[in-house]
Amino acid sequence: MSKLRTVIIIFILVSVSASAQETTYELVENLPYYDEASRNADAYIKERCKLDVYFPKNGSEAPTVVWFHGGGLENGEKHIPEGLLNKGVIVVTVNYRMHPKVKHPVYIEDAAAAVAWTFNNITKYNGSPKKIFVTGHSAGGYLASMVGLDKSYLNKHGVDADEIAGLIPFSGHTITHFTIRKEMGIEGTQPIIDKYAPLYHVRKEAPPMLLITGNREKELLGRYEETAYFYRMMRVVEHPDIELMELDGYGHDMVYPAVPLLLNFVREKTEKIE
Repeated sequence: MSKLRTVIIIFILVSVSASAQETTYELVENLPYYDEASRNADAYIKERCKLDVYFPKNGSEAPTVVWFHGGGLENGEKHIPEGLLNKGVIVVTVNYRMHPKVKHPVYIEDAAAAVAWTFNNITKYNGSPKKIFVTGHSAGGYLASMVGLDKSYLNKHGVDADEIAGLIPFSGHTITHFTIRKEMGIEGTQPIIDKYAPLYHVRKEAPPMLLITGNREKELLGRYEETAYFYRMMRVVEHPDIELMELDGYGHDMVYPAVPLLLNFVREKTEKIE
């Protein structure tokens, strides 16, 4: 047999093998993350508190990205950012109740309930509870930070927030969210740091964090600066694993260029877990 023919045969066999091993994904939609009693007692929970799971069918112990949508805690719908499709990760995308039908801290409680559901159920979707990363854009980034930093919300579900593999807020408030300030009768231009601010819960033992914002001149009022201050205070308390990235050329709408940074972070931390 000639060398050329041997090479061709080997190439075909490798191609067939790679094709046979190609990862396929499944999307399961509108799973409730509150128990039946809670859903029956509250029509808005029954309507709104659902999540979708996008997962590799032929994988095992894949890392999971829990994604919270933005919209100022007043609007928005669960969705999967395009850059997270077919990337070897499970995506749990979440709807939560919103203002004005509810007020704080309901949004954070819903986010915590969804993360707790993920810890308790992700093995059914070829995931691992040791590889759960929590993220989101804008209001979703704020929710990710609050769930991971204020341990009281997940404690109610018997989950330790420090077991989260990583937090990756995309341009999320680190001061108290402007919609919560509005509910308190405080102007959106008046910054507040209280128990509804991630900055209030700065602590050394928090999960690894990647903070991403748009360019400081293009972002929403003060978003880069408050995130930079949060980063500095986490360093002051000697948090061992936190990074801040400012995306030049992008404003608040910076999800597209931020997703690859998220995936790199997930891969890096997952390798350490494995």
